[in-house]
Amino acid sequence: MDYGKYRYERDLRQKEARRKQARTGLKEIKFRPKIDPHDYATKKGHVERFLRAGNKVKVTIMFRGRELAHTELGRKILDRLVADLGELVVVESMPRQEGRNMIMVISPNKRYLDELARRARKAEREPSAEEPAQAEPEAPVAAATDEG
Repeated sequence: MDYGKYRYERDLRQKEARRKQARTGLKEIKFRPKIDPHDYATKKGHVERFLRAGNKVKVTIMFRGRELAHTELGRKILDRLVADLGELVVVESMPRQEGRNMIMVISPNKRYLDELARRARKAEREPSAEEPAQAEPEAPVAAATDEG
């Protein structure tokens, strides 16, 4: 067997294996215990976008000064985030205190994302009942003239 051909085929197999490999990244988002409702909604949107892209998200609550005496506020924010994201998220590591930070890692629920993708493809193929079917525009009828 030709060694060059063997190496070429091996490289092709390795390239195909890399193409099919799923890479998940780890994104991080930071919250503070006294977060404004609008800021919370914005950061929740970022977390949702990261999860829909297939990334894991490390959520960090940063405490400063006297806030360390009220770590339950940070825990409430993390619990609220998980509740707001609902089925989209799976908690990989429960919230834990590490120094001045409380950290939780969440990952996307693959089954839920697959179901959303399946629904989107189905909706793409079938026109919805809300949109009427597009009728062909009628050609203007030429007026018959009797000149003959």
